[in-house]
This record gives sequence, structure tokens and C-alpha cells, in this order.
Amino acid sequence: MYYVVTGAAGFIGSRLVAALNRRGIADIIAVDNLPAGGELRNLTGMRIRDYLRHDEFLERFDGALEAVFHEGACTNTMVHDRRLMMESNFEFSRRLLDRCQSARVPLIYASSAAVYGGSGEFREEPQCERPLNVYGESKLLFDQEVRRRLPQAGAQLAGLRYFNVYGPDEAHKGAMASMAFQARRQLRETGKVRLFRGSGGYGDGEQRRDFIHVDDAVAVNLWLLEHRGVSGIFNCGTGRAQSFNELAAAVINAERGTRLAPRELAAKGLIEYIPFPEGLMEKYQSFTQADLSRLREAGFGGEFMTVEQGVSAYMQELRAA
Repeated sequence: MYYVVTGAAGFIGSRLVAALNRRGIADIIAVDNLPAGGELRNLTGMRIRDYLRHDEFLERFDGALEAVFHEGACTNTMVHDRRLMMESNFEFSRRLLDRCQSARVPLIYASSAAVYGGSGEFREEPQCERPLNVYGESKLLFDQEVRRRLPQAGAQLAGLRYFNVYGPDEAHKGAMASMAFQARRQLRETGKVRLFRGSGGYGDGEQRRDFIHVDDAVAVNLWLLEHRGVSGIFNCGTGRAQSFNELAAAVINAERGTRLAPRELAAKGLIEYIPFPEGLMEKYQSFTQADLSRLREAGFGGEFMTVEQGVSAYMQELRAA
């Protein structure tokens, strides 16, 4: 029996493959469009059984699968091509869902907190879902398809709405990499971290997000694998909103071996506040915080790293690379 990870060469997918390997699982079909470099390096040294492109995998799909982790998607929130986004994030996902349900294979898939968009509430309820971009729309459309099918599902069907994920193996994402990655790059290149000025009633750098370390997100995936009776759509964040100032301070302190507060770092010129690019503020989420009630009610009892803990571990791993 094989495990499948789509988007296996990507950020969360590659960390998931590594976590399965640590559990002694090597019968893994890595599904990705196999880029020539960068992203593909994330799988170096990992044990897998086969590589397949997305279309090849669907053509060769059979029921001899233990579970499918569907992490593959177009995640560039700046893409405005609706057809491309829907083909990548909805049409392929729906075809995969058809095959998994027909063969009674568990499907654990990546959704996104982008479905909440302009909402001030982050519960897995339709009234809270107000996507601000085509990426969020594509993820919500598939979530709605899953909701429709859940009552008749013949195998585990679970979606995880990832909040702001950061951690190792994201360098290939470029401009779409996490703020933790961008902050470290800025610090090393310019000697300072740039954050946006205030918005949405928040002061400079005080906008707040739910930042979750990639290994914590992977742990939720593996918990679902162990609990095949759990289906549904669940938030995957820490349940804790922390400011960009706190994130920047965590990066700077980890890199410089200090323990300074954001205001002290700003006074030293290590944090600089810049205006928003034209047109961005109107689509900017100044606050996100996962409501974990549904995940906790399902039985997940794991704890999540704070920004300070997670960033420290991230910076340490980057230095060791």
C-alpha cells in the first residue's frame, strides 16, 4: 500500500514526506510537476517509491493506496488568471476527490485561511468566508464541493485551512515565502527588516496574523492520518495572533543573539516602517486568528509553537543548512 503526497517537492509537501520517512514509511508516490531545480531539491535524500506528474498520477490512479495528502496547488496570491487558478486548485482537486471516494481512499487536503479574506471571524462557517483574491476563491470553491459530499463520504475526507505557515524548505517560493523568511533575507542584505505602517486600526507593524510553523501543520496532517474516522474542514493555525513586530523581533534576536523588544529594535534602526504599495491596503488582512474549536472538538490535543519558539527553531535550521 502506498502513500501519496501531491505537491511533494513544495514547502509543506516536502516536510510531510520527511515526516513520513521518520515514521519508517518509504512507499511514497511523490506527485509534482517536477521542476528543474530549486523546489526539487527539497526532496534530496528522502526515500520515495516513485515520482509522477499530476496528470500521470490521475491516469494511473488505483485503489492500492493507504492515503492521499493533497498539498499541490497554485499558491501565488498575485495570480489573477482565474482559469489557471481554477484548473490548478479546483478542477484537479475535484477529479482527485472523485477517484479517492470511488476507491474509498482517505483524502487529506490543503485549503487556506485565504477563504476568510475580509472577514473578521475565522470559523469554518459560510458566513465567515469572504475571499479577497482568486486564490481564496479557488480554495473556497473546492471546500464547498467537499461540504456537499461529506454526508455521503465513504472514506475519510478532511481539509486543513492553513493560516500563515513558515519554516524550512520554503526558499523556492520567492516573493510568496513567509514573512519570517523575507525578514531574515532583508536583515542579511540591508541590516534591517521592513514592515508596513499601520492599517485597519493597528499601529506600525502591529497588524496581527496567526503564524504556524510548518512542522506543526504537518503534525495535524499526521494526526488525521491516525484518526481515520475524523472528516470535515478544519482550521490549521495556532489559535494565537501575534504581530509582525513580534515576528521581526524574533528573527532579529535569533540572528543577532539578542533579546530586544520591537520598540528597541526600531529605535536602533533594525526595524523600519514603510507605506503600503498602492492598492494593497484595501485587500490586506490586518488580523487573522484561527478558531480551533472544531479541531479540538474532533480530538486534536497537540500544542503549537509560539512565534518566538518557531522562528528560533527555523533560524537555527537555516544556519545549519
